[in-house]
Amino acid sequence: MLVGSAGRRATSAGSSHSYRADSVTHLCESIDIRILSSLGSVDADAWAPLVGEDDPFVEHAFLSLLEQSGSVGRGSGWEPTYVTAWRGKRLVGALPLYLKTHSYGEYIFDWGWADAASRLGIDYYPKLVAMVPVTPVTGRRFLFAPDEDPTELVPRLIDGCLEVAESTGASSIHLLFLSPEEHDWVVRDGRLMNRLSFQFHWRNQGYETFDDFVGDFRSSMRKKVRKERRVAAEANLRIEELRGDELSVADWRELERLYRATCGRKGSHPYLTPEFFELAASTLDGSPLIVAAKDEGRIVAASVNFAKGGHLYGRYWGATQRHDMLHFELCYYRLIEHAIEHRMRRFEAGAQGTHKLRRGLMPVPIHSAHWIRHPVLAQAVADFLPREAFSVQQQIQELGHHGPFRRHDDGEEARTRVPG
Repeated sequence: MLVGSAGRRATSAGSSHSYRADSVTHLCESIDIRILSSLGSVDADAWAPLVGEDDPFVEHAFLSLLEQSGSVGRGSGWEPTYVTAWRGKRLVGALPLYLKTHSYGEYIFDWGWADAASRLGIDYYPKLVAMVPVTPVTGRRFLFAPDEDPTELVPRLIDGCLEVAESTGASSIHLLFLSPEEHDWVVRDGRLMNRLSFQFHWRNQGYETFDDFVGDFRSSMRKKVRKERRVAAEANLRIEELRGDELSVADWRELERLYRATCGRKGSHPYLTPEFFELAASTLDGSPLIVAAKDEGRIVAASVNFAKGGHLYGRYWGATQRHDMLHFELCYYRLIEHAIEHRMRRFEAGAQGTHKLRRGLMPVPIHSAHWIRHPVLAQAVADFLPREAFSVQQQIQELGHHGPFRRHDDGEEARTRVPG
């Protein structure tokens, strides 16, 4: 565990709020580390081999759209500082990293840490965060070419993070929503502290139909789901699944209106700018999956989701008409049906929400990793994390017991399936 100052000093430094180091390189055993302030300096074809089969959010198009639309960058509190690894002129690895001046849009909450820093009289911001901005989904943070050894690249990319922390004066580094494999790599590296939290995910247990899925529910829970679906159908709205490349500019504008209406109703900040939706029509391909409810041809409610490979991710919801149970139909049931039909392995429905539990999304552990510069704060966090992890593990166990699926002790043991 590294709790002191960051590693080697970058060869070029700037102020903590205006750092730009596109020309900085650091040679480590034939791997050249460069810190880039924009993905625009990397060709999309060079980036593509780094992206896995199941994550649409680390594609060049999506990350670039966040920049081009102003959803990240100057004034947003998310300043891109990509850590990239090169062998000669070939890009072989990357870690999307952002210099942050607040803790909004992360969903792995560290407000208590910021408060403790304030009481110690130290600055908590800026800090460095590795995740897809305002997108609380699990995925690969460490991107690398298929022919590269991650056990070699991961330490180099962490070196790059530490260099950026030193050059910017960042208080801390936070790698959020790591995949289980990445968690293992970080543990082996040993320089960051590990944190445990949880979300609700759906896993395909080899279901052939939605009825197969709810057939594994206890009788009372199965009846509730079927009733909710009947109530939603009584709205007499036309429900359609649309891919991103099937949407017109006008459709994207309507989705933006729904997105802002939801933010306004919840009192949350609309992180995505109107330009994000304007540019999405020409920037994003078929990865967006929209489940839209239409009244006389006009979208009146929709969930905006993303699908790639074996994974489906629920992201945004909005409605201009109120209909009972329509939210659950568009945000959960239709998406689970889609995942089953397309033999997808996992559906993530976003952060928080114990209401997901009764609809078959079960608690799963979420891993993150953290480095803190100030030794007193770092030690306090190190003392706290094992206690928090124990509490989280208890929560996962308790919530799992209250899930909708048949249990051994209720005489309705679920059928055994081969996971999809």
